[in-house]
Amino acid sequence: MTIQHNTGTLPSQEKHLVLLRDGRTLIGFLRSIDQFANLVFHQTVERIHVGKKFGDIPRGIFIVRGENVVLLGEIDMDKPCDTVLQQVSIEEILEEQRLQQQAKQETEKAKVTALKDRGLSIPKADNLDEY
Repeated sequence: MTIQHNTGTLPSQEKHLVLLRDGRTLIGFLRSIDQFANLVFHQTVERIHVGKKFGDIPRGIFIVRGENVVLLGEIDMDKPCDTVLQQVSIEEILEEQRLQQQAKQETEKAKVTALKDRGLSIPKADNLDEY
């Protein structure tokens, strides 16, 4: 994305956020977009949220295929943030994410077991075509 100025064309200096289909959130400077919504970011970070904490993992130049884009928006850096989130280290947020995923898996396993005990079953996502 470029901005027209009297002196010529300069790259956009606004940060953008993109939400991907797999749930990841990327923040960086949008450098290019095409008719298929393919995106090129630079100085990109992957932001991971767990509860009221977040961490940023530096990713550098990042190319996103358009079919994976769910949401793209400009970040207003001048607007004060009204959410209370605590930034933590990469190691800490990755550990929090691992614990959250582990708890989610245990909950799902307990749910499947409870349904099985009642004679019910949930079709798995990869078997949905059979129904």
